[in-house]
Amino acid sequence: MRRFFIIYFILVAVRSFSQQPAPTTTLSVYNFPKMRSSVTMPVKIPLAEIANLINGSVKDLIFEDDSFTDNNNDQFKVKVWRTRPIRLVGGTKQNLLIEVPLKIHAEKGIGTLGFYTYQDTTFETVMYFNTQITFNTNWKMITKTVPMGFKWVTKPVLDYGAVRIPITPLVESSLKKQQAEFCTTIDEMMLQQLNFQPYAVSAWNTFSEPFNISEEYNTWLKVTPLKISLTPLVFYGDQIETSVGIETFSETFSGQKPASSSLVKTVPNFSYNGELPQKFLLQTTANIPYTEATSIAEKMFLGKEFLFREGKSRIKVTGIKVQQNNGKLEIAVSTEGTVEGTSYISGIPVYDGSKRMIVLSDTHFKLQTKNILQKTATLLFQRKIIHMIEDEYGLPTAELEDTARKSIEEAFNKEYYKGLKMRGKVFMLKPSQIILNDFGITAVIDTEAQLQLSVQGI
Repeated sequence: MRRFFIIYFILVAVRSFSQQPAPTTTLSVYNFPKMRSSVTMPVKIPLAEIANLINGSVKDLIFEDDSFTDNNNDQFKVKVWRTRPIRLVGGTKQNLLIEVPLKIHAEKGIGTLGFYTYQDTTFETVMYFNTQITFNTNWKMITKTVPMGFKWVTKPVLDYGAVRIPITPLVESSLKKQQAEFCTTIDEMMLQQLNFQPYAVSAWNTFSEPFNISEEYNTWLKVTPLKISLTPLVFYGDQIETSVGIETFSETFSGQKPASSSLVKTVPNFSYNGELPQKFLLQTTANIPYTEATSIAEKMFLGKEFLFREGKSRIKVTGIKVQQNNGKLEIAVSTEGTVEGTSYISGIPVYDGSKRMIVLSDTHFKLQTKNILQKTATLLFQRKIIHMIEDEYGLPTAELEDTARKSIEEAFNKEYYKGLKMRGKVFMLKPSQIILNDFGITAVIDTEAQLQLSVQGI
């Protein structure tokens, strides 16, 4: 189907929302975790759209016999037109019932020895066909159309005044022959319009070249489709339904552009799956550099003073830095006053859903100082600063989550190509795993969503 880029736009949609750009990074090369995602998309194809394709391919004048002398000098001419658009209805066994309304103009000669009197008549009938459809796993449709007879709207009668001659048997023999030939025409049109292989190849090769998602920080995204599965076609009265499942790898690279994938001439055959989940889980990543994490900490604590030991001890934060140390997130806090030196609070970063923040858990304390006035003061300071960091410090993800949800839903609800409309909704979006690397913190974000693709006005 020339304009039936269903597979193409499904994969384009995956490309649109499989990965969020990194806010920043350093010039050092770091390869993010390779994310395996699975997307399920129900597809609804109104039969009216397929009927539009067929009607556009069939001329109004379907058949013409303009000779009186052919067919053993039958003295009969006939023209057959469509009176209305061809109509399709879904059957119960992966089949289509096709209705073709026709107008017929016939001329018949009555006589002998070369002398004939001619009369013409116009009447209407409706032809019926049954088309069985099989969607092969190599992306090709196989159709088998058989005639299902016809009914008369008005019967053909030649009126010679005193004599009225029914010509139904003569017309029926011609119509049966044309109906059988029209079955082949329907099958040929279906095969021509419903061959998905070239578009599946085009879509697959779209992702051969990695694309730059951040020129400033030299970050690249590579999406690799792995396999595609479909549920069996389901035929209803006015539409065909199936669900498409796509498994992909999403990879983010910083630094040097990754190697391109080889182009393919054919895509792997899809597999049938009896049932795919209506909701799917998609994983993306968002990145928070240590510089940004440090900036957040500075706004919260730099220059802050606090008292302890009933106001006898005073501490002021003079510097703060967020970094990685031995696989843990570490906050280095420089202070002056009762305790002068640098405190190192390290822990495991986790996502706190109630705060919508990345916070520290399982924290450990280490102090480097030359100014320990007394052991009691140091212990109280340790409790105070650990409590402050655990309760107050966190990397807010609310804006990140809301922005990601908005951008994904915008990608879900678009008409990527005329007649192909996608609708979707995000039900849940939250960080599920926090990974530390050389330049910052990578949050793996789980997204639960639902998609639907409909074909309209192609």
